[in-house]
Formats: sequence, structure tokens, C-alpha cells
Amino acid sequence: MRLHSAVTQYVTYRRTLGEKFISNGNILKAFARSVGQDKNLWNIQEDQVNAYLVGNGPITIYWHKKHQALRGFYRYVISRGYTKTSPLPAALPKLPQSFVPYIYDVKELRVILETTFSYQKKRGQLEPYMVRTLLLLLYGAGLRNSEAIDLKIADVDLVQKLLTIRETKFNKTRLVPIGDKLTQALSKYALQRQQEGYSQNLENPFFVGRNGKAVNQYTLESAFQVIREKAGVKRTDNARYQPRLHDLRHTFAVHRLTEWYKNGADVQRLLPVLSVYLGHTHLAATSVYLTMTPALLDEAGRRFQQYAFKEESHD
Repeated sequence: MRLHSAVTQYVTYRRTLGEKFISNGNILKAFARSVGQDKNLWNIQEDQVNAYLVGNGPITIYWHKKHQALRGFYRYVISRGYTKTSPLPAALPKLPQSFVPYIYDVKELRVILETTFSYQKKRGQLEPYMVRTLLLLLYGAGLRNSEAIDLKIADVDLVQKLLTIRETKFNKTRLVPIGDKLTQALSKYALQRQQEGYSQNLENPFFVGRNGKAVNQYTLESAFQVIREKAGVKRTDNARYQPRLHDLRHTFAVHRLTEWYKNGADVQRLLPVLSVYLGHTHLAATSVYLTMTPALLDEAGRRFQQYAFKEESHD
């Protein structure tokens, strides 16, 4: 059987089982394009499979995702007699180090915000005061980058201190209440935006570049990297990635949890609230943002000690 036909049949089979099978389906289609759509299953060699798995860059966790998709595919075609053996490599490379988000401390956040006013060597596409306000929002409300730059003027209710986040990652709309300080920062930006003569149409973007149009995410992320480097904020743990713009969202979640511990709040009860606030559909997804930091561990340990000593006092 030809590879293309086998992949099509397998993808259809998995979907009849009720699976969406989109990601793995795309992996298998890419594999067919790499090896040759009309290649006979019997003639596919291990070196061809290896070439597809490795790709052009270093081995990442995606290698294992591709291998897993191909392993399921070959189990299927072998069980039906379309080929006899699997050309997948027997030895698997070691999984790369898991990605660890960077959690900014308060001092680093202050330096980054101060640097927004001086990072541009020449007039750029983004107003410094807009960049600063946007960074404050990303940290202060824990929004995804795309959610912040997609805000319309109508979505920012400064009287009610409420943001409307539309068509989020999971195609849902949610309301995000904000605090007084963040409201003041957004109000100041809104006034500056008006004084600069940008459109006040309620359906226009709230955050705009100097051209009056919506902020491009790539442009924002590039500006942030320049700001971060000039502010001298960098990783010292030998991780592959430097601190990212999206890590402001991780930082929001960790700082919020740490404050709850400090204030003696019922963290177990509040965790679902944090999950809803962040726009997650499942509580498990929130755990991704709760990266352990020394401060968080200290607070958790202190809470446990209080609980343990309290229990001992009842003996």
C-alpha cells in the first residue's frame, strides 16, 4: 500500500473512534510528504524515518511527539498486513530539559517598566507609554499576550474596572476584574491615547502603535526583548531560553499564590478562582503557571509548619 493511502485510512480510522486527531494527523501527513506520498510501505527505510524525526534543528520534545504518532501508525499498518516491520529507531534520544518559565521578581519588574522609557535608540513603531501600560496589564491581570493586544476600546470598562476578553484560546468570552492601580494606569493611557488623536471608535483596538493600528504581537515581543536586555534581566540557570514576554503571565499566577499563602488565605478554595480568572477550562491547566520559586516554597513550608504544630497541640 502507498504511504499516502495508508495515512489517510489511519487518520479516518482514528477519527471514527471519536478523536479529533488533528495534531498527529498533521504529523503523519508531513511524514508522507517527507518520505514520498507514493512510497510503498514496504520500501520505507529507517534512515528516511530518522531524517524526518530529526528535522533540521536540535532534538526537542517534538521529536518524541512525532515518534509517538508514527508508532501508532505502524502498529495499525502492521496489524493489517500492509507491511511487516516498523522502520522506527529502537533507541530513543534522551528527552530535552523541560521548559521552565521565568518568574520575575518585583525588583526586575520595576527595572523593566522603567526601561520602557529609554529602550528606543530612535523613534520606533510603539509609543513607550503604550508599551509600559501593556506590560503592566500583562502582569497585573495575567492576560495572554494576544488577549491584551486584541482588546477593543469597548472591552475596557474603566468605570466598572472590568475587562471583557473575547474569543479566547478556548473560544470563550470571560470578564476580568482589575484593581485600582491597574485601572489608574489604563485610565492614564486612555487619556494619553485620546490626546495623541487616535481613534475613539469603540470597535477600534485599545492598544495601538504609532500608525494607529493594532499592535503586532511579533513587534511587541521584539520590543520586550530589547527592553529586558537593556534592563539586565536574564536567566542564570543555564536554561535554553531567556525570560519571555509570556512569562509575565506565569509571574502573575505565582505572585498571586504566594500572596495568598502570606495572607493565610484558603489556597485550595481559591485555586479554582485563579483558574477561571486565567481563562483555563480545567484546573489542571493552571498548575503549569504555578512554578515553584523559593518565595513560594517558603510560604508553603511556613503554612505546613503552622498546620503541623496546630495538629500536634491537639495530641
